[in-house]
Amino acid sequence: MSTGVPALGFGDQVPSASAPSAVEAFEVRANPAPLPVAEREAALANLNFGTQFTDHMARAQWRSGTGWLDRRVEAYGPLSLDPAAAVLHYGQEIFEGLKAYRWADGSVWLFRPEANAARFNKSAQRLALPQLQIDDFIGSIEALVRTDVEWVPSGDESSLYLRPFMFASEAFLGVRPAQIVDYLLIASPVGAYFPGGIIPVSIWVAQGYHRAGPGGTGDAKCGGNYASSLLPQMQAADNGCQQVLFLDAKEDKYLDELGGMNVFVVRADGSVETPRLTGNILEGITRSSVIRQLEDTGRKVLEKDITLDEVRSGVESGDILEVFACGTAAAVTPVGRLASPDFDLTINGGVAGEVTLAIRKSLTDIQYGRAADPYGWMRRVA
Repeated sequence: MSTGVPALGFGDQVPSASAPSAVEAFEVRANPAPLPVAEREAALANLNFGTQFTDHMARAQWRSGTGWLDRRVEAYGPLSLDPAAAVLHYGQEIFEGLKAYRWADGSVWLFRPEANAARFNKSAQRLALPQLQIDDFIGSIEALVRTDVEWVPSGDESSLYLRPFMFASEAFLGVRPAQIVDYLLIASPVGAYFPGGIIPVSIWVAQGYHRAGPGGTGDAKCGGNYASSLLPQMQAADNGCQQVLFLDAKEDKYLDELGGMNVFVVRADGSVETPRLTGNILEGITRSSVIRQLEDTGRKVLEKDITLDEVRSGVESGDILEVFACGTAAAVTPVGRLASPDFDLTINGGVAGEVTLAIRKSLTDIQYGRAADPYGWMRRVA
């Protein structure tokens, strides 16, 4: 498998605390009818993932020849969209996902938003969408979080999930890049992505389906990649699994990623491996953070081609002790079972492994302010 796809180099990004912000450029237009306090508190006491949204949203619009205009925070509500809007016909859109965390002292922090800004622009380039400056990206987030700061939950494993997205809003039925594009940011208070605590998940290996192929949009965060994963995800559910693992589209034997997370394997000698970036795999910000932290503890981490056969044989022989997945929504999640029509493997006795639990703790301790942040990853916003 060949590559040549440049990584974003998240480890070399400007620390979040010093990345520029255009928060003052976003005019706040207060929602005249916010959710009553009692209803908001009830919603925060019963958190699901992505079902409840805050009182406001941030937005801006780009027009060819003019650039970005009308930066603002306004009441959350339905969009008015022309039936001929290009996004509805040609799928020209991208999105991101990050979180705001409330610390024990009541302050609110973001985790590596400059890395999300960099990936957002990489996705925009691939989908022929305009670039959004890093200060606008971070400014929109700071403006919205400060406006809806009472929506940031404080319970264990809880956070405010932030969803920036951009789409072609021009009303035009022609196959070309849109000349009018909307950017929006919405927020949702969330609990654990997989309810029930740190319980190993079961993974189904996709049969006959692939998430992305060479030259496609695999390393862009766009809706089409996720839409193509939904039918295999249904197959996974039918077989008692919570997630689906995709293999590469060229040879159908190398691990790519899960439907929404990157994957790692831990070998008996203590080394850790993860599929290398080939242009088919999303360059996860949690992925890069996990690699950095593992290496800083002296653990050897290899980004390489990993075949399904070697994972199967490694689990069976005991050479592979743990498998875990990681991403913004679920942080670090242990994998306890790997299955397909021709095999069904239990990993580490079906319980979370030592390395998985340790890296999960070290990452989330930084995010929630329970440990020092030696990397400059956290940015205070409220």
